[in-house]
Amino acid sequence: MRIGIHHRRSIRLAGYDYSQPGAYFVTLVTKNRDNLFGEIVGGKVQISKTGIIIRNEWLRLEKRFFHIRLDKFIVMPNHVHGIIVFRGRGMAESIENIDKSVERHAPTKGIFGKPIRGDLATIIRSYKSSTTLRINLMNNIPGAQVWQRNYYEHIIRDEEDWQAIADYIDNNPIQWAEDRENRSRDY
Repeated sequence: MRIGIHHRRSIRLAGYDYSQPGAYFVTLVTKNRDNLFGEIVGGKVQISKTGIIIRNEWLRLEKRFFHIRLDKFIVMPNHVHGIIVFRGRGMAESIENIDKSVERHAPTKGIFGKPIRGDLATIIRSYKSSTTLRINLMNNIPGAQVWQRNYYEHIIRDEEDWQAIADYIDNNPIQWAEDRENRSRDY
């Protein structure tokens, strides 16, 4: 192995088809865990203008990817939790641009470089891209990074798993002081 080359191990389940019907719990975290999306006040999330962009772009995902349905979701000060349900195979997305024109996008590359149309990685990559673009335009800071490079995902296996995750999402603001993504938590 050559020195200076970074080798990243995938955190995805080897051999699993992330475009098949099923439900996924995802967590996306800001670069350096910076609190860009708001703050917690009295156990409730008070989202910022940036947080509004994050929320609105999440809600648009169903319009961009017709084969998914969104379930529980929350914008936290420096991360996002959500459940995405796949109803069937993905298709190229149709998105509404900032100027309200519609544009079709080719699928992006899968884990091993092979394009996988409408899989979870494609949806998350598209979401990160659209939110970053809108945030950077709003703040007039082109090229600024908003997100950490990867994301956490969990394949929801049954109703009990789903309910535990939904409860976790609902209770996340009241647990903020102990949240591992909270850089100012008490250790």
